[in-house]
Amino acid sequence: MQTRSSRPSSKNSTQRTTKRFKQADKAGKSKPHSSSNRKKTSVAKPRVPPEQRKVIVFNKPFDTLSQFTDGDGRKTLADFITIKDVYAAGRLDRDSEGLLVLTNDGILQAKLTQPQSKSPKTYWVQVDGAPTEADLDKLRKGVELKDGMTLPAKVEIIATPTVWERIPPVRFRANIPTTWLAITIIEGRNRQVRRMTAHIGFPTLRLIRYSVGDIALGDLQPGQWKEISL
Repeated sequence: MQTRSSRPSSKNSTQRTTKRFKQADKAGKSKPHSSSNRKKTSVAKPRVPPEQRKVIVFNKPFDTLSQFTDGDGRKTLADFITIKDVYAAGRLDRDSEGLLVLTNDGILQAKLTQPQSKSPKTYWVQVDGAPTEADLDKLRKGVELKDGMTLPAKVEIIATPTVWERIPPVRFRANIPTTWLAITIIEGRNRQVRRMTAHIGFPTLRLIRYSVGDIALGDLQPGQWKEISL
């Protein structure tokens, strides 16, 4: 009985290997160096001299967009802020309240928003229910969301802060308590804090951003803003 080997001949194997190397070499030569690509696509942040820098601290009301224009007639920053040529350093969701920093300085804007700068953002968060320290430890270690693990957060239970009434008010259920937390993160993913508290079983009812870096909301009321120097 005649048998056939399943292994290819060394000659055929060598030819295929040589062909693969030629194809890889050709593909590598057809693409420009990656560093040149980065140089072409990078966008320089506008740098302004200190005397021309504008920094606005704004208490964004509930149901207001973190932008100056909207085609659907919703409330925007233009309904409150009259200073021109400033842009939000990081967004705040329409259903969230509190500190929004606006500036004309792109370098400052990046410093306040990019995780690499490790600029902390603190939120006062009212959640549905009464989380234990064991529940909060999950946030302190980082939780797995759909877009990956969060970085460890600073979390503590706080007394109900003295803040303005929200319009409309949050839902009230007599048989379920609510808890206020101070949560500090250095990331800024979409609706991150809300997703974090929901992940551990305590949905966010109300969210107020209190500080970004060294800038705090202070005693500004909803809709009020002031210009500061940095």
